[in-house]
Amino acid sequence: MATRQTSSSGKPKSPRIQVVLPEDLCLRLTALAEQESRTVSNMAKVLIQQGVQRLEQGESAFRSPASAPPQSPTDRLRSALESQQPRRLRGAPRRMRLHRPDRSGN
Repeated sequence: MATRQTSSSGKPKSPRIQVVLPEDLCLRLTALAEQESRTVSNMAKVLIQQGVQRLEQGESAFRSPASAPPQSPTDRLRSALESQQPRRLRGAPRRMRLHRPDRSGN
């Protein structure tokens, strides 16, 4: 059963689960997370979401389309953003200089 904690602001946090992985699978998950600049926890969440979606889509072939749960716009946006490949910045960030108007009145 997932546990739910409360944040310092009083809002409930997302449910948490505990999973035991074989060491080789944990190493592979860690490597994938590093490649995508994610935490291991976030990478696991994304992979679980994708796996659940695939299973549900496979099951929907056996159900009528009317019985499939509708996906909210927020869920569609979240899925679209999480499926994108991260883009890495090239080089060190550059400082931006603010344009200051000439005080001499020119």
